[in-house]
Amino acid sequence: MTTLFPTELVAQAVVLLTICQKARLKLATAESCTGGLICALLTEVPGASRVVERGFITYSNAAKREVLGVGEELLQNHGAVSKAVACAMVTGVFTRCPDAALAIGVTGIAGPDGGSQERPAGLVHLAAARRGIGMTHQQILCYGERTEVRLATTATALTMLSELATEK
Repeated sequence: MTTLFPTELVAQAVVLLTICQKARLKLATAESCTGGLICALLTEVPGASRVVERGFITYSNAAKREVLGVGEELLQNHGAVSKAVACAMVTGVFTRCPDAALAIGVTGIAGPDGGSQERPAGLVHLAAARRGIGMTHQQILCYGERTEVRLATTATALTMLSELATEK
């Protein structure tokens, strides 16, 4: 199969989709720095429509507010690249997508510019949740080119979702 993505990421997506399909779990994504890569990767796999409900690309703060309901005060107090905002993105997904049992929210600085001493390029916050089970958060710091940061973030997101999908 010809694919846009590295073979190992496609294999990871296949595992996640298989777990979700067997458990009858729908999922949705809220992506900022990945710009839709997580959802694009999942939909690269035939049969993804049985699992993937939708993806929100909320690159700007305005999109986070308008599409997902992330509060302006939260953005001002914590910054767009924060645990609080990643978690609020997941909450927004669940509010807007009642059929989704799994959700991921990703916000970060893919680089090479845009970073600061406090929030360097490559810093990403990921939050994932499963309805009725709870939310997890992971902060990662990726090194390398912009594409490497985005692909590493996508791989981390798939791992987080797979772990939640297998919880009882």
